[in-house]
Amino acid sequence: MRAPTIAAAAATLLLALGAAGPAAAQAGLTTRPTTLETLKLASGLPFPQKPYELEAGKYYRWTIEADGTAELGIAAPEFFRNIWINEVVVNKIEIRPLGLDSIEFDDAGKATITFVPIRPGTFTFHAPETTAEGMSGTFVVK
Repeated sequence: MRAPTIAAAAATLLLALGAAGPAAAQAGLTTRPTTLETLKLASGLPFPQKPYELEAGKYYRWTIEADGTAELGIAAPEFFRNIWINEVVVNKIEIRPLGLDSIEFDDAGKATITFVPIRPGTFTFHAPETTAEGMSGTFVVK
């Protein structure tokens, strides 16, 4: 199978963002993201070992929730550089960043990221500053 060209990836992204016109928006590409399983962060709780399976060009919503038992976070620089981030919502505040490297929680809280993967591949995420077993996970983008 041939790798997608930059033009094909750009067309997919434009379609997913609704830039292709009303037909794309009516198809629900910009209004109905697929909700991924919430990533729960707690002291001593390992990350899910089952990979998140995604499709390039599809719209997703991912919630990360910390219980406040410790200063916790995730780092996913390679993954975050290969997705278009629509917004990150924290405490009902919508943030529209150009990119992310990591998200860290000092207390209990929740962040929701809506995004479109733009490049296929296997990407990892991990707890910053730890090499403990079970503190990493995977995104597989097809």
